Amino acid sequence: MEVGAAGFERCLPRLRGRVRRAAFLALDMEFTGLHSISPQNNQPSLFDSPAERYLKARQSVQRFTVTQLGECWSEHRKSSSEVFLGGNQLLASCQALQVWQYSQMKIQTSMWCIRTTFFSFPQRGDLRMLNSPSLHLAFSSCLIMALTIVSALDRDVLKKAIDEVTCWIVAAEEEETMILQDLNGYQIFDVQLVLRKALQNVWTQPLGDKKVMVRKVSPQHRQLLENSPYDYCREELILLSARGFTNLFQTLVKAKKPLVGHNMLMDLMHLHDKFYKPLPESYEEFKRNIHNLFPVLIDTKTVTKSIWKKCPLPRVLNLLEVYEVLCRNLNPKDSTCPVIALASDCSRYAEKKSPHEAGYDAFLCGSVLLKSAHLLLCRSTDDAVEADPSFSQYLTVLAEYLNKVNFIRGGVSSINFSGKDAPCEHPPALVVHVRGWPELNERKIYEEFKPLCLFDVRQLSKNQFIMLSNKFKHVRLVLRDYRHHPHLRVSVYRHWRHSPGVSCLLQVSGIVALWSLLAFVLGGAPCCSL
Repeated sequence: MEVGAAGFERCLPRLRGRVRRAAFLALDMEFTGLHSISPQNNQPSLFDSPAERYLKARQSVQRFTVTQLGECWSEHRKSSSEVFLGGNQLLASCQALQVWQYSQMKIQTSMWCIRTTFFSFPQRGDLRMLNSPSLHLAFSSCLIMALTIVSALDRDVLKKAIDEVTCWIVAAEEEETMILQDLNGYQIFDVQLVLRKALQNVWTQPLGDKKVMVRKVSPQHRQLLENSPYDYCREELILLSARGFTNLFQTLVKAKKPLVGHNMLMDLMHLHDKFYKPLPESYEEFKRNIHNLFPVLIDTKTVTKSIWKKCPLPRVLNLLEVYEVLCRNLNPKDSTCPVIALASDCSRYAEKKSPHEAGYDAFLCGSVLLKSAHLLLCRSTDDAVEADPSFSQYLTVLAEYLNKVNFIRGGVSSINFSGKDAPCEHPPALVVHVRGWPELNERKIYEEFKPLCLFDVRQLSKNQFIMLSNKFKHVRLVLRDYRHHPHLRVSVYRHWRHSPGVSCLLQVSGIVALWSLLAFVLGGAPCCSL
């Protein structure tokens, strides 16, 4: 099911119900960008510790936003052995794409202030946590400033609507109506707020299909209608619309269901930054916040990496290939194997592959989790697996992977959101000594070794570079092939031998020791003669 801004409020009760019934929720996001090239050296590197990588990714998350959010919920039907997977694709975080077209606006109306602050001004964090008491204070303040600054497009729309209603209302009788047409998105709210503020004897009601009905009423009738169930401009309804996906995010947090993703670190960072609070500078604080919001995280990348080491399965490059390999290697005739049935509003995913579409990737993620968990369950016991295993049984065999989110190209394999990260582990670093090859830099060293294997490179000194790989065979290969190179001498990096800081310290210590010895010898000679 594809949900945009127009249909989100209507679908919200159903989405909330699915979250509450689900055994787990799989999530995937698509962003306007992944890694910012500014400042320099902001790209992920094998030299990064988890805290360093977090700070790099934080800068990128603050520069980019979410364009699609895919949610896959699972429901086990007791009447059958099938697991039903349903997917929702929420476009632009359930907000109209035109929100970003107003990024240069100051304030248009109370509702627009909330929306543009929330989506277009990531550096301002006062409205990020939209369920805080400060939201209501901000809402009241914005009402005072409503209508002071509007875009040229909306100013023309408002002027046209006011002119039409002003001309009509003079001759209209009470209870007569007129229709305003061609109102897009939040112009529907804007027009109603303006007309109600300017004219005390009109009542407005949205009709859908870009239309608003204007009714002439008596001031007494107007007072009865205000803040009644028939008032579609009530504060809580505007706030509901302004929060957008934050409404569903709060439901996810309250439900405390296992949250599933694939390489989900960036997804978690965007969830925190866009729908909870601005990302903190402290990496440990970010981990604590996420663990409090989602106590159970399952990264299918962490799970499948372990399975691929234990099982002789074909090499895969992406989530879709993982799904296809698991489908081929799990026996479909096995009565204990989970049968995954797509919900009726997701049937197109059974007919057409749509990789990098958030809803489809969320479906793949949920399917991979179930199939991986079943494979682990089968390997965990010598006895036959009972028919129709429960999700709690799957969680038991997944216990060692819970809250461990994959760490791409870094010093550790995963980030532990429920405790301390494991110490950095990678093959030994190599140091390259350059002789007779002037003007070498990190990029040229990288290009030199690229045909053989991939390394991350950092410059130690004018003629020394350190290289890191995530594979032992690459280290052995380079040590072997560059043993007799005329210009590059490659050896295993030893901190006490190759670190510039240590070398400088040893040199200074040597000089100090030498001068101390000379002072002792020269200063002690006259004393001996006496």
